[in-house]
Amino acid sequence: MSREALKIVTIGGGSSYTPELIEGYIKRKDQLPIKEIVLVDIEEGKEKLNIVGEMAKRMVKAAGLDWKVTLTLDRKAALKDADFVTTQFRVGLLDARVKDERIPLSHGILGQETNGAGGIFKAFRTIPVILDIIEDMKEQCPDAWLINFTNPAGMVTEAAIKYGGWERTLGLCNVPIGHCSMAAEKLGVPEEELFFKFAGINHFHWHRVWDKRGNELTDKLIDLIYGPKDEEQESHLKNIHNAQFHYEQIKDLGMLPCGYHRYYYIEDEMLQHSIEEFEKGQTRAQVVKQTEARLFELYKDPKLDYKPEELSQRGGTHYSDAACEIIASIQNDKRTNMVVSTQNNGTITDLPYDCAVEVSGVVTAHGFEPYNWGAFPNAAARGVIQNMKGMEETTIRAAVEGDYGAALQAFTVNPLIPGGTIAKTLLDQMLYAHKDHLPQFADKIKEIEETQPETMAYVDELMETNEGTLAEHMK
Repeated sequence: MSREALKIVTIGGGSSYTPELIEGYIKRKDQLPIKEIVLVDIEEGKEKLNIVGEMAKRMVKAAGLDWKVTLTLDRKAALKDADFVTTQFRVGLLDARVKDERIPLSHGILGQETNGAGGIFKAFRTIPVILDIIEDMKEQCPDAWLINFTNPAGMVTEAAIKYGGWERTLGLCNVPIGHCSMAAEKLGVPEEELFFKFAGINHFHWHRVWDKRGNELTDKLIDLIYGPKDEEQESHLKNIHNAQFHYEQIKDLGMLPCGYHRYYYIEDEMLQHSIEEFEKGQTRAQVVKQTEARLFELYKDPKLDYKPEELSQRGGTHYSDAACEIIASIQNDKRTNMVVSTQNNGTITDLPYDCAVEVSGVVTAHGFEPYNWGAFPNAAARGVIQNMKGMEETTIRAAVEGDYGAALQAFTVNPLIPGGTIAKTLLDQMLYAHKDHLPQFADKIKEIEETQPETMAYVDELMETNEGTLAEHMK
């Protein structure tokens, strides 16, 4: 990898997050000797790529920089001699996310982008694509770093390392960033005066906090954020319902939970809220489609040469800026403290050595050096994360091999999906719904189409209607 005249390639360049990515590079212009930024997308994303790409050029020009910004649909050619590759794509676009949410919810089962059946199917669609990208990288840029913030980030990162053999892979999530800023705000101290230690897997981690004198502040923060009080608990996550954690449970854990733990610790309330959104035709994916439409109208303005404030309404804000910091830290051996998905290698002794975990550590020129966590002292945390990691490993294997039995196994062990006939029914419906993006399951999907007309009719009717009560859909 060159140390001067960097070439950075972004796959999914037509994303609404790209302006934040460009802003992040501009902020670090003295740290990143960029020669060229290449934004890559697919034919279906060509219009958005052109809109965002032109805006990116305006941002670079307004910053007085001579960086070349290239737009292309030719991924393989784009990767030639890249130093860093970032991935932020969505297989099936937002229409696929609508299916991930609406089909499970039609059965009274949680539908969500990275959790439950929706998260499993996003992995099924995404993992084969990341492995194809890696095959191109092996030929075109064998020394490049892969910085992934395509969800489900943990499973995609594990697949890239374990099945793709690309050890220079780091996965990124914006959730820890929000938790750190919330802690600093609650304590009334600058964030840099605190030390954070995260451990778990993507969207399923916990963390502890210390001050600069070595005093642990975790219990104090549990009381400040989740303790008994009149006002509502705060949440920095804009993309999930702010259900209230049970203070006694969090106190027993002795660790601060990830915001996504709401789906597991307060499943009933989260499910009920999602069903209400479903019945009103307002699932998160449908709201995001409206937000994106507004953003791209803004991006079309030939005078707009900066990231608009409206982008913060998307749930993944700060992903892109964090990706830029990882790149700058590798490039300059900055040794920045960050939280990433990386290979475990014994960091968390309760989980397999070769799996991906999301942990705190230091980003160096040679990669990520995690802080050792050891074992979870709380048996409840240990048990649930081992189950979740088993589900992730099974999901990845099913995605890579197209193994229907493994897919059903992943559904059955996922805590948010009831086992039995309903799991198989839901699996078959979602396989049929996503058939255009699941070539590894082609034989099983063909069997469903030949033998299950009721499955096809159910999905087709559901996706044609946007509202209706749960009872009507379950007839």
